[in-house]
Amino acid sequence: MPRPATSRSVKAIDKGTRTSRHGHPVHNKILNALSDDERAALSSKLEFVSLPVSTVMNEVGVPIEFVFFPNDGLASFLNIMADGKSVEVGLCGKEGFVGIPVTAGLQTSPARVIMQVAGSAFRLSARDFAAVLRQCPKLTSALQRFAQEMALQSAQVAACNRLHEVDERLARWLLMSQDRLGGDLVPLTQEFLAHMLGTRRASVTVAAGILQKAGLIKYTRGALKIENRRNLEAAACECYGIITRQVEKWQSESR
Repeated sequence: MPRPATSRSVKAIDKGTRTSRHGHPVHNKILNALSDDERAALSSKLEFVSLPVSTVMNEVGVPIEFVFFPNDGLASFLNIMADGKSVEVGLCGKEGFVGIPVTAGLQTSPARVIMQVAGSAFRLSARDFAAVLRQCPKLTSALQRFAQEMALQSAQVAACNRLHEVDERLARWLLMSQDRLGGDLVPLTQEFLAHMLGTRRASVTVAAGILQKAGLIKYTRGALKIENRRNLEAAACECYGIITRQVEKWQSESR
């Protein structure tokens, strides 16, 4: 599996320009919301890493070495079965964090977390993170809220995979991905999508064909382009709306 490519440690994050001292733009919403004091406590420990497709950030049952604040790209949380089959139970982009068990004093991950769309992140060792967290109550609260958002995702996606048709699930997945990536293009093959949705590639081909025929998406080699966001929302199952509305409600409650 690919390993992250690292650069120099990030010694500071400038709140005004949203860039690190070494010039890396800071897009992660959790980092950008920190107070100056908490930013100073955390930033000297951070390093910027590039994350190619299929980079494993956390592995099932393996001690977590690093935690990550994704800066761009898309990370996928996968449940792995004994026969090696996998199904996606959560997505994370620049809104979030990878390494949630460490926030509760735990050492291992129940899921494999991989990059499904290449990107970058600010990372630090799990040991340094645990020490810094004790000095950062605002960061702790933000991570507790994000853990609830990921739990909501996991529970709703489990219901979605059991109750809804593949084309509805694909529409929901594309909307969630676009929310995190921005733009209209989601660079992903149908084979990879089949793993994410826990279904056969042939089923994904049929589902993508249904959405494309309706003028909602366009499939090109290695990517899906969203052509009509509004109608795609109408074609998605109720799960996208349930997740989105609850997250928005929690965000308003925490202000």
